[in-house]
Parts: sequence; structure tokens; C-alpha cells
Amino acid sequence: MNSLEANIRENSTKGQLNTIRKNGNVPAIIYGGKNENQKISISKKLLKVLIEKENFLSNIITLNVNGKPQSVLPREVKYHIISDEPTHVDFLRVLPGVSIKIEVPVKFINHEKSPGLKRGGVLNIVRRKVELKCPSEKIPESLTLDLDGIDIGESFKISSVKLDTDVTPTIQGRDFVIATLAAPTVMKEPEKPAEAEAVEGEEGAEGAEGATAAPADGEKPTADTAKGDKKEGDDKKSAEKKPAEVKK
Repeated sequence: MNSLEANIRENSTKGQLNTIRKNGNVPAIIYGGKNENQKISISKKLLKVLIEKENFLSNIITLNVNGKPQSVLPREVKYHIISDEPTHVDFLRVLPGVSIKIEVPVKFINHEKSPGLKRGGVLNIVRRKVELKCPSEKIPESLTLDLDGIDIGESFKISSVKLDTDVTPTIQGRDFVIATLAAPTVMKEPEKPAEAEAVEGEEGAEGAEGATAAPADGEKPTADTAKGDKKEGDDKKSAEKKPAEVKK
């Protein structure tokens, strides 16, 4: 469990808050339970180290407030609109038996063991986080989904996630989808066999050899075409000279 050193702060004006920030600290507040809200300040440098870690808002940390440890859950971080530096943090007290709602990230393992991914499938993540209702002392760090043996067309639903009996999704009444393994969006066209290409090439060559181009308008006919025209004329003349048959 991660921990942070914290000091109780006494401030009542905006100027005092700015002084805390100029000194390299971040104002924060601890709330929840029967105890009163507690104003504290923490090191901005150490806070940023924790924020950069995965799942900061779903991990319980220990705040040592003036030397007294207490378990808290980060609930909200406010940032400067220009510098994007943290300017304030809200912490919720973690009390045994008290249930809270929290978004838990989804984690996928064994990508290399998925036959669907090996065949070019795409992991379509519908929900990167799932909101759960659970006791504050039983918050899971993540929901782990195993891709080992998963093929194209298969999906992960909330029912496939193993949860403690006290941990339930806030969405009730339906077995919602978390992720699916879909087919590739672009299918690669199979290459044409070399033998088929050769056959097509031969057929094209034969067609080119047997074809005879018709003379264009205005072009002088070749010897072959002139010969064909003469023969056609002779046949016509012989038909005209042949006497008609006389019926008896």
C-alpha cells in the first residue's frame, strides 16, 4: 500500500492556499465517517509520483497525518487549467463495513496466447472501467480478463468476471459486455496463383492473333479486303445472268 506524509493545515483565505502551493505542497481534505473533515497538505512532488502510477483513484493509500496513519481512497484531483499541475485532492476515509461506489479498471492478460489475435482479430474494449459497489476494504485493484484461448467472435461479459460476494456491479439486470474479439476490419485479398496468371496471359495472346481490325473510314482497303469485295461482286453478277426456271 502506498503512503504519503501529510500535515494539518490552518488556512482561511485564498492567499494562504496560494502560499501552500508556492511552497511545493498541495491542499487536500479528508472526509467521510463520523469524524469531522480534516484539512491537510501534502507534497506535490510525491503526489505526482503516485498520480502517474496506474489506477491512482482506485487504490487505497495510507496518509500519515502528523504521524498518525489512516487509510484513505483518492476520490478527486483538481488541476490547474494552464499548467496542469495538481491543485487540490479529496480523500475518502476507508472504514470497515462501509460500502462505496468506485470505478475499477479492466486489465487484459495473455494477448500472445489468443488464437483470434494471432489471426489478425481486433480486441474491441467496450468498457475500460466498470463501476462496482463494494466494502471499502475489499476494493479490487483491477478486473483481470484472460485472453488465453479466446478466438474471433467471442466476448467477455460481466458474468465472466470473478467477484467477491460483497462486490457487485452497479449495473444490475443485464449481463453487459466488457469486450469482444472482432474480425479484422480489412480482409487481405488472397494472391492469385502464378499458374492462373500464365493461363490468362496465353488466352489474351491467342485472342490478339485471331482478331482482324476493320479499316477505318477513309482508309484505303488492303489487298485482302479488295479481293473479298471483288468475289462478292462476281457472285452477284452470276446470280443476275442465271435464267429463271420455267415451270411446265
